Amino acid sequence: MKKKRFIIFSTLSILAGSILTTFFYILPATSSEPDAFASSVNAKHPERAVIHLYFANKENSFLIAEKRLLAQTDDPAQMGKLIVESLIKGPKEGLMRTIPSDAALRALFVTKDKTAYVDLTKAAREKHPGGCKSEMITIYSIVNSLILNVPEIDAVKILIDGRESMTLAGHIDLRFPLKADMLLVR
Repeated sequence: MKKKRFIIFSTLSILAGSILTTFFYILPATSSEPDAFASSVNAKHPERAVIHLYFANKENSFLIAEKRLLAQTDDPAQMGKLIVESLIKGPKEGLMRTIPSDAALRALFVTKDKTAYVDLTKAAREKHPGGCKSEMITIYSIVNSLILNVPEIDAVKILIDGRESMTLAGHIDLRFPLKADMLLVR
């Protein structure tokens, strides 16, 4: 009888220990790192927001997030402008630029259906290095950075010099608004 109780008690203790270990150690390790960064940043700069900008890796084959502090604003269009302008300035941590440095943002507005219209100067097309993969990285650098940071944006339509464009550099269809593509993110 005592042996049976001991076995049941031991089994329950091991099970409870496993559950608690999973809850307190494994889950926070995967989810609290960005929150810890955000908490420390917000304590120092309460008027700033932690934003993830997506730049290309060294091989220009995937997008990698780079954390930035940008001015906090409740206006989704203004936040979008800050994000795209930061993308144009380029990465700080050894990643690769995705938008030509000569390009500029002409305008950005967000419609009621949660579509952001991003109007870039023609330098975004003319100074683009070309190639299908490079064009895809450029487009989804913009699209992912906006959609994944601004809840009021669900899709992005890219314009060149105030006009609709078939493509940016001849490969990717820009006639319709685009959604985020997480398959390009590492």
